[in-house]
Amino acid sequence: MSIDNRNNRINKEDVASNFLWRFMERCGAQGVSFIVSLVLARLIAPEAYGTIALVTVFTRILEVFVDSGMANALIQKKEADELDFSTVFFFNTFICVFIYVCLFALAPWIALFYERPDLTKIIRVLSLTLVISGVRNVQQAYVSKTMQFKRFFFATIGGTVASAVIGIVMAYFDFGVWALVAQQLVNTGIGTLILWFAVKWRPKRIFSIERLKSLFSYGWKLLISALLERGYNELRSLIIGKMYSPIDLAYYNRGNQFPNVIVTNINTSIDSVLFPTMSAEQYHKDRVCAMTRRAIKTSSYIMMPIMVGLAVCAEPIVSLILTDNWLPCVPYLRIFCFTYAFYPIHTANLNAIKAMGRSDIFLRLEVIKKIIGLIVLSISMWFGVLWMAYSLLLTTLLSSIINAFPNRHLLGYSYITQIKDMLPQIVLSCVMGGIVYCIQFLGFERSITLFVQILSGAFIYIIGSWIFKLESFSYIYNMIREYFEKKKTKEENLYGNRNNR
Repeated sequence: MSIDNRNNRINKEDVASNFLWRFMERCGAQGVSFIVSLVLARLIAPEAYGTIALVTVFTRILEVFVDSGMANALIQKKEADELDFSTVFFFNTFICVFIYVCLFALAPWIALFYERPDLTKIIRVLSLTLVISGVRNVQQAYVSKTMQFKRFFFATIGGTVASAVIGIVMAYFDFGVWALVAQQLVNTGIGTLILWFAVKWRPKRIFSIERLKSLFSYGWKLLISALLERGYNELRSLIIGKMYSPIDLAYYNRGNQFPNVIVTNINTSIDSVLFPTMSAEQYHKDRVCAMTRRAIKTSSYIMMPIMVGLAVCAEPIVSLILTDNWLPCVPYLRIFCFTYAFYPIHTANLNAIKAMGRSDIFLRLEVIKKIIGLIVLSISMWFGVLWMAYSLLLTTLLSSIINAFPNRHLLGYSYITQIKDMLPQIVLSCVMGGIVYCIQFLGFERSITLFVQILSGAFIYIIGSWIFKLESFSYIYNMIREYFEKKKTKEENLYGNRNNR
């Protein structure tokens, strides 16, 4: 029997409800993490963040093997059952333990590479998150497959809050870099523990080589793709840490943090719900196309104005929140904002390709993108960290074209049409950004200027959406209204039934 039949009868209400739970989970977790990072930035020196960044270059790459592409294979498979899930659970756990042992042994060599002997202990402790994540991975796949993001919400928030308390307390007592290590370990550990009790699924003592081969035939292409993507992204941090300095790396990563927090909230929420929803409709090309188009329109409507607004307000935001010590990260922040602004195209197109079972196309796209990216990176890295950031912006724009290309034939949805769907949001966001940017010349105090800029930007964008009747604005408004109206009706019916008793 399949593990759950709900994926075969996903409706609009299910999608909206699960998206809202996933979005709240991301906003809650990232919001708490963001606030904690601001507190820690005042208690811990930038050098400590640079040290952690050197280590996480390796752990983030190896996290790809935690999944092994199998989670996506479980979600994409129409009739995944207990044998599939248990097989992947034991396989993933074995892989994660093996990777940890290897990393434990290689830690002194990595420390020698950076000429930092103190990194050995940090690597050995921090990489324990890989083992914990291996246990959590299949539980997350089950949540996505059965659309139970409400349970995932409590697990993530619990881990985030617990790690926040531990991190701040240790930073206050001057534990430095170890406060950051403990924060990551506690976050992963507590979140996994809560999810284990919140989700009913448990692995059974069953294993099938044949099922593993079947799932791996789809998943290995996504594994290699993810490894290329993660390795390419972390290669920049490795180069900066080796060729320049940990402080340069800290500024680069901090500039990425602000837009990344926002984009992760939106993008992960859409990605988590969109992939299983598309997979349930994988044999209906017109429905997958409609979902892809809706995802691009809706996510770009939300993401574009936030990225433009953050870019034009970057300096006062960094100065007020992080202090002037972090102002060198402002140029990176602005570059990353425009880089992330086009992520809706990446997410929607790649999810459509995965959902239709074309992991072979997915892999080919990654190989092409990384070849181009490595060529551009090998040129830009000699001119400084800022040029490396600009090169990422260039390759991201090129990648959006490459990712969209297959869906011209698979779905009949070309890149030009996709840009046309995003154009109203792009134009309105740019107009809003131009007006908001000019507010800084009015001569107000910095905090007042930022407050006026945020209010003005939100007002201009919403009113502009209403005046020009942007379709995405109406869709989001109606979706939220319908969701809460149905929820209210259910509560009234429940209350009425209780009274009748």
